[in-house]
Amino acid sequence: MHLSTDPIDPQNQDVYALWDRLADFSVADGDAALTHLLSALRTMLSARNVLWGAVVRLPSPKRTDPLLGWRPRLVRVLDPIPAVAASVQKQYDTLWSNNVDLSQILSVSGDEPFRVRRLFEALPPEWFEGEHYRRHYLDVGFADSISVRVALNDDVRIHLFVFRDAQAPRFSAHDGQRLGFTMRGLRWFHRRQLLSHGLLIADAALTPAERRVLLALLDGHAEKEIAQKFDQSPNTTHFHVKSIYAKFGVRNRATLAALWLGKLR
Repeated sequence: MHLSTDPIDPQNQDVYALWDRLADFSVADGDAALTHLLSALRTMLSARNVLWGAVVRLPSPKRTDPLLGWRPRLVRVLDPIPAVAASVQKQYDTLWSNNVDLSQILSVSGDEPFRVRRLFEALPPEWFEGEHYRRHYLDVGFADSISVRVALNDDVRIHLFVFRDAQAPRFSAHDGQRLGFTMRGLRWFHRRQLLSHGLLIADAALTPAERRVLLALLDGHAEKEIAQKFDQSPNTTHFHVKSIYAKFGVRNRATLAALWLGKLR
């Protein structure tokens, strides 16, 4: 069964509505926009949970690295209950060891700029009898997933996972097509998310304080207003602003804003 891309097809109206709603969020509300996206995907696909992550390539990966230098930089879980949070942390720690799982290797393999994979389609039957599936799926209430990979450039990718529990049917090919159709229209959204963290273009990731100031700048606030908003001195605010400009390689707010409009680089 193939998903129709007819703009008047009723089953696509919720996708178009989602795209429109995400476009309405201001830059300063980027975190709320991401939560809205993940929540909408969970509802759309009758899922249990959703994980969004930004993966970056190390500058000089070792030749023997099974992950080819790819490592997670940002991770966001829609419903980070303790068991799920512990599982995510455990997997993150494992990625820096020599004991990576086949599923983790497959997630970074290949050079496709856009890819959708269903769990039971991507992995061999014996994998589902192993420890990784038991610990990071069954033990935390998951049984199936679909993953989407979106390349934003040669060194930065978005990985998204949508999970279902054992009481739900497995994801179908139609589910994969629907998720892929939704995500294909959101490359601009993921780019904006990463820019707000100082990834993708900046020479270094932003500190939490710099990120707060950045979002306020892009939302149109003057430095004096930002200082008052965050209860900090004007000098501290100006220091953060200068640091932000330096990291993004710009000289003023106008050129900084142009990055979000895709006008530079």
